[in-house]
Amino acid sequence: MMDKEVIIKQTAKHVREILFGDSSGHDWWHVYRVWKNSIKIAGNENADLFVVQLAALLHDISDWKLNDGDVEAGPRLAREWLEKMNVEEAVVSQVCEIIKNISFKGAGVKTPMLTTEGMVVQDADRLDAMGAIGIARTFAYGGYKNREIHNPEIKPELHDTFEKYKNSTGPVINHFYEKLLLLKGLMNTATAKRMAEGRHKYMEQFLERFYKEWDGKC
Repeated sequence: MMDKEVIIKQTAKHVREILFGDSSGHDWWHVYRVWKNSIKIAGNENADLFVVQLAALLHDISDWKLNDGDVEAGPRLAREWLEKMNVEEAVVSQVCEIIKNISFKGAGVKTPMLTTEGMVVQDADRLDAMGAIGIARTFAYGGYKNREIHNPEIKPELHDTFEKYKNSTGPVINHFYEKLLLLKGLMNTATAKRMAEGRHKYMEQFLERFYKEWDGKC
């Protein structure tokens, strides 16, 4: 029998050791927030908490944005860890499937989740890309990738393929229109939809203020 509590504890320790100190916005504390919000959402959505927690903890163990676009790296490393922990194959497969499909891959690219557990973790991950935290992470990642903050001459692009989204080098502000402001409408669960409302509004208020200051109006 698997000792689920021990597996969760060891997985959290493992991920923290790998990601702690990352400066791209995909650090341990991002994973921690997604983990805690996943638990909160799962409690209202009748989801398998063991699968949800493992997927939340491992979802960014090797994010494609940080490994040359390799979408298989995360699921592969997650599987290696879970097999080492003697997690049963049915759980391993479900967790890896969630990790493979969790990321936003462009405005025109559908990334549906087939299970409640996947929907829960995807929602928690997307919530962390919204609101004050989302704004902070966006600029952290922009600096990490040497992006301009804003360039009015470069317009946002609603990417219709993962390849275009993956290769985008647009300014940080464009990312709000290419991803962050779209997330509210992409939430899967009723719980996350409620949580997304305030975060979405905060981003709109931030952008309004940003443009006023950019134009010297305040």
